[in-house]
Amino acid sequence: MLTQIRPFQFVIILLSLTLAGCAGTQPPRYAGLASAEQLRPNEGDKAYREPWRTGSTIDWRKYREVTLDPVVIYSGADNQLGDLSQPDRAELADYLYQRHAEMLKTRFTFGKRPSDRGLRIRLTLTGAETTTPVIGTFTKFDLAGGPYNIVQAVRGREGLMTGWVSYAVEIYQADNNQLLQAYITKQYPNAMNVSASIGSLAAARVGIDKGADQLLSMLE
Repeated sequence: MLTQIRPFQFVIILLSLTLAGCAGTQPPRYAGLASAEQLRPNEGDKAYREPWRTGSTIDWRKYREVTLDPVVIYSGADNQLGDLSQPDRAELADYLYQRHAEMLKTRFTFGKRPSDRGLRIRLTLTGAETTTPVIGTFTKFDLAGGPYNIVQAVRGREGLMTGWVSYAVEIYQADNNQLLQAYITKQYPNAMNVSASIGSLAAARVGIDKGADQLLSMLE
């Protein structure tokens, strides 16, 4: 089969593999977070999407109620929001709250008084990258971007010129504000997701959708 690959195709594929091996900006521990001192490097299977987390194991089954704090937009010097405009930051923060609230309501009761059966969750928007207009979509199909994105899709990593979002999740027991678990997550669409490349914030929104699903799965 290798004999059927033309030399220029082989070079493109090799370049894509090389780029895929070194691509991606990982979130730092974000020193301004309340849980920063308790976060440790994650060495598990989810380390790329969740590079930092606390090591505690919690039995979530006893919790039936939840309060979701308003989303905080992280302003520390180590934020990864870059040149994202203030309106775009606010839009992502609103979407972050809405999607997580929608998912949590399928499992928990909202609005109860704090109790030992309740959780309080704080989300902090810490970073985001927009999708490069037109180019982000074009790279799904061109000779260089196509093979690269295929490799990234297989590896579960972000696509070329495609946006992403990072945020912190801090989970407290509602009645005493004891930190139960915290983690920092980086979320993005599949590298070959064409629809998520249309619109500068589309990829970040898809990433938030995936993150909300994963949080609910963890708490079930």
